[in-house]
Amino acid sequence: MASLRTANPRLRNYFKENYIPQVCEALLCGLLITCPEDPLKYLQKMIITIMENGLESLLWDMCIDPSMRPKIRRLSETYMEQLFGLDDQLMTPELMIKACTFYTGHLVKTHFCTWRDMVIPLINEDELLAEKMEKAMEYDNFRLQKYIFRLWQSYMEGQKKQLTDILLRMQKMCHRYKLKAILTKWRDKARQEYKKREDELMLKHELQLLKWRSKLKLKVVAKELFPEQSASGTSLAGEIPECDISLLPERVISQIFAYLTLRDIVICGQVCHSWVLMTQASSLWNSIDFSAVKNIITDKCIVSTLQRWRLNVLRLNFRGCVLRLKTLRSVSLCRNLQELNVSDCPTLTDESMRYISEGCPGVLYLNLSNTTITNRTMRILPRYFQNLQNLSLAYCRKFTDKGLQYLNLGNGCHKLIYLDLSGCTQISVQGFRNIANSCTGIMHLTINDMPTLTDNCVKALVEKCSRITSIVFIGAPHISDGGLKALSTCNLRKIRFEGNKRITDACFKFIDKNYPNINHIYMADCKRITDGSLKSLSSLKQLTVLNLANCIRIGDTGLRQFLDGPVSTRIRELNLSNCIHLSDISIVKLSERCPNLNYLSLRNCEYLTDLGIEYIVNIFSLLSVDLSGTHISNEGLMILSRHKKLKELSLSECYKITDVGIQAFCKGSLILEHLDVSYCPQLTDEIIKALAIYCIHLTSLSIAGCPKITDSAMEMLSAKCHYLHILDISGCILLTDQMLEDLQRGCRQLRILKMQYCRCISKEAAKRMSSIVQQQEYNPNDPPL
Repeated sequence: MASLRTANPRLRNYFKENYIPQVCEALLCGLLITCPEDPLKYLQKMIITIMENGLESLLWDMCIDPSMRPKIRRLSETYMEQLFGLDDQLMTPELMIKACTFYTGHLVKTHFCTWRDMVIPLINEDELLAEKMEKAMEYDNFRLQKYIFRLWQSYMEGQKKQLTDILLRMQKMCHRYKLKAILTKWRDKARQEYKKREDELMLKHELQLLKWRSKLKLKVVAKELFPEQSASGTSLAGEIPECDISLLPERVISQIFAYLTLRDIVICGQVCHSWVLMTQASSLWNSIDFSAVKNIITDKCIVSTLQRWRLNVLRLNFRGCVLRLKTLRSVSLCRNLQELNVSDCPTLTDESMRYISEGCPGVLYLNLSNTTITNRTMRILPRYFQNLQNLSLAYCRKFTDKGLQYLNLGNGCHKLIYLDLSGCTQISVQGFRNIANSCTGIMHLTINDMPTLTDNCVKALVEKCSRITSIVFIGAPHISDGGLKALSTCNLRKIRFEGNKRITDACFKFIDKNYPNINHIYMADCKRITDGSLKSLSSLKQLTVLNLANCIRIGDTGLRQFLDGPVSTRIRELNLSNCIHLSDISIVKLSERCPNLNYLSLRNCEYLTDLGIEYIVNIFSLLSVDLSGTHISNEGLMILSRHKKLKELSLSECYKITDVGIQAFCKGSLILEHLDVSYCPQLTDEIIKALAIYCIHLTSLSIAGCPKITDSAMEMLSAKCHYLHILDISGCILLTDQMLEDLQRGCRQLRILKMQYCRCISKEAAKRMSSIVQQQEYNPNDPPL
């Protein structure tokens, strides 16, 4: 019908004005009985018929086809018989009269009662209505009170239940915490006793194991360093069981062997046939460091190694090696060489450099420090090393200003980024001008130990080298504020001065205005720097490293002004060694303003006390701290042990600390990697035992000037601290050759060993040890007073 209304507007209006239920009834009856094929057309036709005949003649079966209309008899013959179940009987007139009389009497009675109720007014209607209203209000109030009471009752029951649950929970928590505290104390006590007993047993077991292993040495020792020279030796197969490492993937094996030195790789190649194959991976020979075995390797081994791996070698290190000309010529076989370090080689000459340059044109890094090269080599560099980026000529004093002029020949060294001219005192202002003409792209410049360096040299250099971002002047006492001002054309990020007495506070004011992006400032041992310099640096937003060691005029006021600026949130390294006027007030300010500080040095700050140590603990990002020469005591070390994140600690010349303080600190610093307790003569073997038990990840240890340390303590250290790389035992007069044997067995990663004034260690033992470590200092004399 909706579609019909939208299709014919005339029918829609008529339907809207004359819509009655009879029309719908007639149309629905017609649809349900007739069931036309097109209902819409049928409805349209029927509505038109209704409109023509008028609503007065409308019947419920008007829309039904006459042939389909039901045959309905009169009321007396149909409905009455169906209602009373008289289908099989005839309806008599008497019954009909009785029915009509009953119906009429009932109808009259109903109307009469209704009329009587309406006509006869009720007596006292107002009183009855008021009484009913009162009862209704009482009932309504009762229901409302009952509802509110139920809500209040449920709320109170919930509150009571919640309070009961809270009390029970609190009782359980109190009981649990009480039990936990008791169990924790009992467990810590038991664990301490158990660990102590276990460590003692483990130490004894490991010592026995190390001694047993020392007796089971290999029967066959290679005569030469590399497998080619020892191929004729007796095979070790059968004596050494098969190692599971050979079953690992090749990539994993290469990563494992990459941690070994050249000497270790050669030794591993003599274990068995499978290990030989593993050590022949080409990735292991991309970088060869001959300086680590310079005392035992032969020229023949070097030549054979370079011939075999000439296509794989990318980095070579000959630092300090005494080599023949023929050996240095073999470097030219490495056509893909990118980095070459021949520093401190006394036999390096201009002729050998000519052979190297002709065969290795792809070198990017070249270190010629402390060699005897002359202007001939300087003429070769721009001709063959056209891609050179890093060049070190430190302490090479046989070339002149003319040699620096050669750097501009041919294609020149225009790609040079890093240049080191430390100790080259023969260079004049003209030499620096030649460098500026030849190497305009220099970004990092290092000139140390140059007492002849002046402001004019700096001005001549920066005339054309405007890309310098890092400059280092250590041991250049004649550089003044004017030299720094000349660098204003460069975008400096790093400045390092040391031992300069002409730098003043005006220099820092200039830095604040001209170098907003500077992030590293080293101004160590500059005596004229005061608190005003720190105030000038407080506005730098990129500064992360500040070193003002030995600037004795700096105090709490300057540091407070420095930390009040935006620089404090980014500073990561702060060195204030020998700033003797600093006190605990500065430490309080540091803990409040430096959330990202990683390294802090307060060496020889005499006014620092244990109270300041409490605030150091609040610097959670701190990893390394130097408190040497301060008045820290055992209580301060106990407080410092709560930090839990310290990896490096220096306590040199701290005379108030004892074994008790070091032991307490070691118990709370299980990740400690570096410890310096040198010149604390009151310390004994107990600190070494504590390190062996708690700090097994130790890599650097200095106990110089601790004369009470004995071999038994060092035996425990070597049995547990297998990652030790640096060890300083100078002045430990009770140590003997036995200690060196223990170090060889347990500390196989030891690289630097200092044994000054160790009179009980023989020269023969020290000589054997020098072939194992990379750097060694030995002196058998008595220690000075």
